[in-house]
Amino acid sequence: MADRKLVANGHLMRVGEQWPIGWILVENGQIIEIEAGNAPRLDDVQMIDASGHYMVPGFIDMHAHGAAGYSTLDGTRESLCMIAQHYATHGTTAFLPTLETASSEQTMAALKAVADMLGKSTGGAAILGAHLEGPYFNPAKSGAQDSLYIRRADRAEAEAFMDTGVVRLIALAPEYPENQWLIEEASRRGIVVAAGHTVAGAEDIAKAVRLGLRQATHTFNAMVGLHHRNPGTVGAVMAERAIYCELIADGHHVHPVAMEVLVRAKGLDRVIIITDAVPEAGLPEGVYNGHGRTVVVKEDRIQMTDGTLAGAACMMDHNLRQIMAAAKLSLAEAWPLTSLNAATQLGIDNRKGKLAEGYDADLVLLDQNYHVALTMVGGHTVFKA
Repeated sequence: MADRKLVANGHLMRVGEQWPIGWILVENGQIIEIEAGNAPRLDDVQMIDASGHYMVPGFIDMHAHGAAGYSTLDGTRESLCMIAQHYATHGTTAFLPTLETASSEQTMAALKAVADMLGKSTGGAAILGAHLEGPYFNPAKSGAQDSLYIRRADRAEAEAFMDTGVVRLIALAPEYPENQWLIEEASRRGIVVAAGHTVAGAEDIAKAVRLGLRQATHTFNAMVGLHHRNPGTVGAVMAERAIYCELIADGHHVHPVAMEVLVRAKGLDRVIIITDAVPEAGLPEGVYNGHGRTVVVKEDRIQMTDGTLAGAACMMDHNLRQIMAAAKLSLAEAWPLTSLNAATQLGIDNRKGKLAEGYDADLVLLDQNYHVALTMVGGHTVFKA
């Protein structure tokens, strides 16, 4: 018997339009019908009353390391499920478990764990693949990454990582000639390549784009800033139309004015909101020793003992509210930055990132203050406030 649900009486957000009242019919995890107006009377369906809440596509987080005390680098099913379940409470329906710089052995073990979870239920957000943030960085911009493991791209190692078939995004420093072969090879395999933890200048970025670079890792952070006589990494990625710019829109990593500048420079279709959430996200305030470092959690901010930001505590729903306020956007303008743009970049916008017939039933209900009331992943309610 078909599993059918009818989500009705919601303010429905669509690409280029919004319906004050609309409904969505879900069958076996997919949207099979979507219309404006009052819902029809149907038999054999589970009714979900949206109660006038906003109905938006589920958030897709391309850059997320962990939460609730668990890390992608733990390399376990339990950790990945606990992370996914925490994210779902904040509206994330799909994500790329993200690996920071580590040893080759730990990285490979974590990639295999992610591969084992592809297509399987986590009880929360779905796993789309892995994001390899490092280890091929510039140590001058290591940030909270462990500089002990930063290295240039060894062909045998990098190919072994990619051969797992689970890597969807690789961040690297494109200024190093030793890393440039990897831009081409990863692009050939359909893996998105991003410039991150880098001192690349405008010429370096232009060359990397010709090789296949298509994204900037947490724009503004761990890269050379914009100066009117030296555009740096920031100016270069803002100017290159081919590049999508990640943005940690938590209000700590980037000033609100800079967030607005980025949105105005790139346009609404080239900014991807991320969390960069780390294992301490979701934990009470305090000092934590684990995952190879000591960090302080205070007032939704996570930092090293020297004050260096060490990833983020805030989730996608918070960041949506922040970018709306900073860039003076309506929800209709802002929601694609949390889902559609990531889906487009990953090449899955034919099934995720929109509320449309034939798409996966990944959706979020937001109340009038844009807080999450319900999260649905593949037609299953995984969180309800």
